[in-house]
Amino acid sequence: MFRLAIVPKVLVPMTLVSLGLVLVALPLTAHAPHGAPDTETDRYAFNRVEDGYLRLDQRTGQVSLCARRNLGWSCHPVPDERAALEDEIARLQRSNAALKKEMLARGITPPGGSLSQAPAAPEKPAAKTPTDAELDRAMAVMDRLWKRLVDMVQRWQREMTPI
Repeated sequence: MFRLAIVPKVLVPMTLVSLGLVLVALPLTAHAPHGAPDTETDRYAFNRVEDGYLRLDQRTGQVSLCARRNLGWSCHPVPDERAALEDEIARLQRSNAALKKEMLARGITPPGGSLSQAPAAPEKPAAKTPTDAELDRAMAVMDRLWKRLVDMVQRWQREMTPI
């Protein structure tokens, strides 16, 4: 009976303290950042440039140039050159294909072959096995190198050992 009276007196305060710690920590974990920025202050990254700041939207990848104007700061999107370059490449590829088709229609072979031909991979030279003389010469070189290495180690050991 004595033990039963002590256990609740010790366990109840410890349980209440543990429960209180969990209740305090729960709101802190709910606001922890997970991956992409959740707040407007974490959304943008700024880099100083000559005319102001470059602002990178970390959600969309859009880049803007922010500068001080007469009425305060304003940000204007920077043109996306990559999209313009990709459009130009696609246009040139279409134009090139059309020119090649026109050449084929007139009976002229376009440079690099016809449209249906894929560029042929260059042929690899056949593997050449070394002759016995080449193998003997390589073995002689390896033998000389090995002997030099052994001589160097022996010389180093002699120099390191006290007399």
